[in-house]
Amino acid sequence: MCGNNMSAPLPTIVPAAQKVSAVVIFLHGLGDTGHGWAEAFAGIKSSHIKYICPHAPVMPVTLNMKTTMPSWFDIIGLSPDSQENENVIKEAAENIKVLIDQEVKNGILSNRIIFRGFSQGGALSLYTALTTQQKMAGVIGLSCWLPLRSSLPQGPINGVNKDISILQCHGDCDPLVPLMFGSLTVEKLKTLVNPVNVTFKTYEGMMHSSCKQEMMDVKQFIDKLLPPVD
Repeated sequence: MCGNNMSAPLPTIVPAAQKVSAVVIFLHGLGDTGHGWAEAFAGIKSSHIKYICPHAPVMPVTLNMKTTMPSWFDIIGLSPDSQENENVIKEAAENIKVLIDQEVKNGILSNRIIFRGFSQGGALSLYTALTTQQKMAGVIGLSCWLPLRSSLPQGPINGVNKDISILQCHGDCDPLVPLMFGSLTVEKLKTLVNPVNVTFKTYEGMMHSSCKQEMMDVKQFIDKLLPPVD
C-alpha cells in the first residue's frame, strides 16, 4: 500500500452486517495499528457500513529519536511552526487515495465514503480529503492538526470537496497535541471549505484519547452523512 520501501500489512476490515452501501476509512495514530480501533467501532457501527482500518508502514520517527514504529509519515516536531517533510506527507496521502479507488471499483460511490482519523491519522485524513479529486461524504479529525497548511490555498479550495462536511474533535487537556492546535486547524479549515459545514467539538478533561461522548458525536455525524439506502 505504501510507495516507500516500508511495507504495511493489509488493512483490518470490519465488514457490514448487510449489503455494503457506505465505507468509513479510519487512520490510527502514531505507533498504533488499526486493530484496536476496529474493536472500538463495535458500539457505534451501522449495519450497512464497512470500516477499513489500514495499518501505517513502519519507519524511523524523528520526533521519537528516530525510533522505528508504525507511522504514516515522519514527524519532526509537534508545534505549529515545526518543519514538515512535504514529499513524504503527500506520498502518504496518495497511498490512502488508492483505498478510495479500490472501494469505487467495488461499487461504492466516493460520496458514500468518510475519512476518519486519530492524531497523526486525523492529520492525514484531513489533508487527503482536501486534496483528493474524488468527492467525499465527509472527514472526521480526532485530536489532530492540519499538515502542510502553507502548501494549501490561502482562500477556498476549488476542488469537488469545497463543501465537504468536517467534524473535528479535541480534548481540552491534551498534552501531546494541545487544544490550541485544534483551534488553529479549524480556523484554517473554515477558510478552505464552506465554513457552515465545519464543526468543532471539545471535551472537558479529555487528554490525547477518546471518550464516550466523542464516540457518540462521531456516530451521529456518520449516520447523518451515510444513511441507509433502499
